[in-house]
Amino acid sequence: MRRVVTAKEGYYQHMSANEVQAPNNRGFAIVTIILGAIGLFASWELATEYIKTLQVEDYVPNCELSVLVTCGPNMDSWQGSIFGFSNTILGLMAFVAPIAVGVAMLAGAKFAGWFWWLYRAGLALGAVFVFWLFYQSVFNLGTLCPWCMVVWSVTLPLFFFTAFRPEANGYYNASPGLRKAFAAVNSWAWVLVLISYLVIAAVAQFQLNWFAEFSR
Repeated sequence: MRRVVTAKEGYYQHMSANEVQAPNNRGFAIVTIILGAIGLFASWELATEYIKTLQVEDYVPNCELSVLVTCGPNMDSWQGSIFGFSNTILGLMAFVAPIAVGVAMLAGAKFAGWFWWLYRAGLALGAVFVFWLFYQSVFNLGTLCPWCMVVWSVTLPLFFFTAFRPEANGYYNASPGLRKAFAAVNSWAWVLVLISYLVIAAVAQFQLNWFAEFSR
């Protein structure tokens, strides 16, 4: 005798057939905390070194390694205070957010869709700001600021690792097919980060020949 499949059973069979593997949110939370903490530490170092240059005449910052690898010109330039105050203050405020998000996710928090839009918008602005600062540092100031580069190196993965995750997790009523597509792109986010690093390194090498500086 043929068994009749109920509507409820049919629903779960349909969901099982179209099931999409969700990203590892625990791993994402841990990485987010680590990246946020590194960015916060680098911002703190930049802030304290900047304050010391104001307090002590002829103070040499701990990030001043050579004429090329130094943070002094960056901190003293108008680009280093684009909003009328030191950019380090932005870092001290901004990097608290990923740490808080990561800790909340480890505690089991679930964020609303609007939160992910705002959070990703903030990360996107941060990524754009990083590329602008990189351009200013390499092409106008002619320097590579060590602590600045640490900030750049964590801002980009924070953005790319988050950019496609909400849809991959089923936010915004994403269909199974759309979730699968976003999950696939999300799984390759590290490639986008690597490409960004390589582009930055190549441009800096072409403009400043930093490899010769580090190989001395």
